[in-house]
Amino acid sequence: MAHFEKLTPPQQGTAIRFVNGHPEVPNDPIIPFIRGDGTGVDIWPATKTVLDAAVKKAYGEQRRIEWFKIYAGDEACELYGTYQYLPNDTLEAIRKYGIAIKGPLTTPVGGGIRSLNVALRQIFDLYSCVRPCRYYPGTPSPHKRPEDLDVIVYRENTEDIYMGIEWEASDKVGIQLLNYLNNEVIPANGKLGKRQIPSFSGLGIKPVSKQGSQRHIRKAIQHALRLEGKKRHVTLVHKGNIMKFTEGAFRDWGYELATSEFRDVCITERESWILSNSDENPELSIEKNARMIDPGYESLTPEKKEVICTEVKRVIDSIGPSHGKHKWKEMVLIDDRIADSIFQQIQTRPQEYSILATLNLNGDYISDAAAAVVGGLGMAPGANIGDKAAIFEATHGTAPKHAGLNRINPGSVILSGVMMLEFLGWQEAANLITKGISRSISDKHVTYDLARLMEPMVDPLTCSGFAEAVIERF
Repeated sequence: MAHFEKLTPPQQGTAIRFVNGHPEVPNDPIIPFIRGDGTGVDIWPATKTVLDAAVKKAYGEQRRIEWFKIYAGDEACELYGTYQYLPNDTLEAIRKYGIAIKGPLTTPVGGGIRSLNVALRQIFDLYSCVRPCRYYPGTPSPHKRPEDLDVIVYRENTEDIYMGIEWEASDKVGIQLLNYLNNEVIPANGKLGKRQIPSFSGLGIKPVSKQGSQRHIRKAIQHALRLEGKKRHVTLVHKGNIMKFTEGAFRDWGYELATSEFRDVCITERESWILSNSDENPELSIEKNARMIDPGYESLTPEKKEVICTEVKRVIDSIGPSHGKHKWKEMVLIDDRIADSIFQQIQTRPQEYSILATLNLNGDYISDAAAAVVGGLGMAPGANIGDKAAIFEATHGTAPKHAGLNRINPGSVILSGVMMLEFLGWQEAANLITKGISRSISDKHVTYDLARLMEPMVDPLTCSGFAEAVIERF
């Protein structure tokens, strides 16, 4: 039983429960919301109006959301006192009711309070950050064919450098650690030569675990199984060519998961090449197949040639009967790409990708880059999902200079609400909002951030006016 210091939960409504990592959703769920800092004062009321209207139109009186206001950021300090950016009441509410939605929260650069967004993800072990990036026709974009990009970035949320284990260059403990690394750890490695970390260096630790990687990639594969055709595709994005035992391990653990736990519904890219060759020519020899999948085959040593031939034979013998004869084309394809390559490929060959499974830092960069292709962060939703809770959020900042002017684009939070409705299983309501937003943009009924980029420029709607336009187009 949750006990609140300054909050009163709704008198009606039912808490969502998580069972084996999946939500059990009543028809009247209590859902906490955090208004957000800065422009949250504008975009949350607009979002709530759209969500309520969609649920009512889709289900009449059969379903409804009972909203529960909770506090974080600057607004929390006003109620709970100075520096109370994330009060215990808020944590208790999310813990009890399982799902929450929030506007943007301020994250100071450099010193000061810890990132509230990162804190919430770590406290509730929301290990997968999910960020869809798709194009709505009519949205201004710097790209010629933004409609070709339709990807979902699955960003690991709890590990990598975002775990926040670091020391300032002047920190006494950090200096001790640096000396220990230089004098003991690096020499003992045997493979690092005479490398030394420069004195007066800031230090950070980048932990990447097998358990953390695989539970995250598991969610990405499960999502891909809900898609169809070529969208059943998960790409492991990494910088394993440089960071072999963190980013490279992420890739290796992803393949291991796909070819063990999901063996009957997954195929790796390399396996698909082998089976495709065999399907096209059943009389093809093992060695000829090996030559086809490895262009550098002829220059390899006999030992390395034998390794590839053994791989080809193993694939054909082990999964040929179950995955061959083109059956693999209906399965989830697992491949991997180097992170910097993906940055240019989502611009030059975006139609080749569907779900990008990444570590924390790479996912942060890539999701913003993908959002830029389809019109910017104003149209980019986000969700943070774990096994016992989920928080849906705006992916943009607080833009305080625009706060209270009723002009900001509420699209990011509205679309995060769409993700929340889909997570609840309320697809009909989610579809109404998606349709409303798409038609509103096509009709050039948009807020100033999009209006000023349209040719010719159109008169912008207010934040609340955009919400009304979306509802009118359900």
